[in-house]
Amino acid sequence: MKPNRLVVKVTGPYALFTDPMTKIGGEKSTLMIPSYEALRGIMESIYWKPSIEWIIESVKILNPIRTERKGIRPIKYDGGNDLSYYTYLADVSYIITAHFEFNKGRPDLKNDWNSNKHYFIGKRSLERGGRRDVYLGTRECQAYVEPGNKDEPSYYAGMGEMQFGLMYHSFSYPDQNGKEELDALFWYPKMVDGVIQYCTPQQCEKRVFIRKMKAKKFDNSNFTGLLEKDLLTGYQERGDVI
Repeated sequence: MKPNRLVVKVTGPYALFTDPMTKIGGEKSTLMIPSYEALRGIMESIYWKPSIEWIIESVKILNPIRTERKGIRPIKYDGGNDLSYYTYLADVSYIITAHFEFNKGRPDLKNDWNSNKHYFIGKRSLERGGRRDVYLGTRECQAYVEPGNKDEPSYYAGMGEMQFGLMYHSFSYPDQNGKEELDALFWYPKMVDGVIQYCTPQQCEKRVFIRKMKAKKFDNSNFTGLLEKDLLTGYQERGDVI
């Protein structure tokens, strides 16, 4: 068991994990399951530092997957409003299992590679509902987070395997892939008895180049983590692993 793992329960009335194929026409439709990128965004809303990287291990789908369509009046680029229909997931609840690793693409932040500090700050942030707004896919889908229980039953327990085909996984940024480019990653997810095990970005089966991009620079002028003293020594000896 990884000593820097958090188990998170996230719930919300709606979710919109936008399918890229539906964005072109202005009417959005959700994916049936959360993408790795969306879950990573939830973990980063709970607690984020550029020196660490959240790795999503799995998600358990607690409630039945069902959709709801809404009429939306988005703002047009040339002014005024338009009418579109968005398809959301309704009444969503997930158990996320994730851990953090040090961002090896940020050797300049090595002085902030303190597992003990980040674990306890992340744990306290989760208990308080996160440090930033938490949402499920898009900003209008607000959500709530709290410590989760991996043994909470799924609606799909005992239903076997479900395939979802080729699906968007995440973005790969310059400080993660070691290149000055932004890539989109895709994979073939499957759900077994309500649980989806995520591959890492490096294991994704398809990678699509998006555009050139440079990694943001951090130093003492915009990142105080390099000035913090080591906290809570004795990381290997602590006994409150979750």
